[in-house]
Amino acid sequence: MPPARLTWTDAELLVALEEVVERELNRHLSVFKDWMPHEYVPWSQGRDFDGPLGGEAWSPEQSTLTEVGRVALVVNLLTEDNLPSYHHEIATLFGRDGAWGTWVHRWTAEEARHSIVLRDYLLATRAVDPAALERARMTHMSAGFVSDNRHSPLHTVAYVAFQELATRISHRNTGHLSGDPVCDRMLAQVARDENLHMVFYRNLLKAALELAPDQAMRAVADVVTGFRMPGHGMPGFERAAVRIAVGGVYNLRVHHDDVLQPVLRHLKVMDISGLGPDGLKAQDELGVFLGDLDTQAARFDERRAALLARRAAGASSRA
Repeated sequence: MPPARLTWTDAELLVALEEVVERELNRHLSVFKDWMPHEYVPWSQGRDFDGPLGGEAWSPEQSTLTEVGRVALVVNLLTEDNLPSYHHEIATLFGRDGAWGTWVHRWTAEEARHSIVLRDYLLATRAVDPAALERARMTHMSAGFVSDNRHSPLHTVAYVAFQELATRISHRNTGHLSGDPVCDRMLAQVARDENLHMVFYRNLLKAALELAPDQAMRAVADVVTGFRMPGHGMPGFERAAVRIAVGGVYNLRVHHDDVLQPVLRHLKVMDISGLGPDGLKAQDELGVFLGDLDTQAARFDERRAALLARRAAGASSRA
């Protein structure tokens, strides 16, 4: 890479980082283990639905998943469904040529497997209402996705470094809490892909911090302080997010401890020295935000514990 300097244009940064993209792409391909979505779906549980084939109508008791597992799986699937919009966002920013373009298309192809296997699992096991799921997909994909990240390559690299880890954690926790070992095994495979994607973007963000420390620090601070999951615009997201948070799949504590802190510690973001005024300001903002978030997470933990205790007491009294 060329030496660090104070300011870069977006075009200059894309050129300067292409060597890192090529290196990380080659590393990714060397460790990625191919897998087949159809091998993770319990097809023997499947049967025809009502409609042209005259099968059996769906009803809630057909699902063996826990409530939080079912809600989280739908959110995760609808998020993965918006892949065409995500591809458009990163292809527009990173380009379709050279190492950047090769990575964009490879990432898209790998991500497409996730929606395939999740939908096939949900339908084969009759875990959710298929008509409601399809209507939600149509609504969500029709709205598309627009990035919060100022359409800056550095902001996008910073966002996906955290978002890929957040998605990995969400999938993994959903599997653990689903009540179905088949689902847990499937989501463990999906989570492995997401982890490899996180490592790619995290390493790219590390190079950006070395090349353009002030600009990259500002991007990290902006992304962390304004972070939203990509599925935030889907129908019923707020209500589903509350269930997912209380259920332990993804909440403020998980976000702080298992997503933000691991990436920031690995990159030693709070220890970077030699920053200019803009970088120092961003670093300070980040430190203040993390402290406030930890406090908010502690309060959430207390409220969640109290709510779960009340639910347990209510269930005990009804038994």
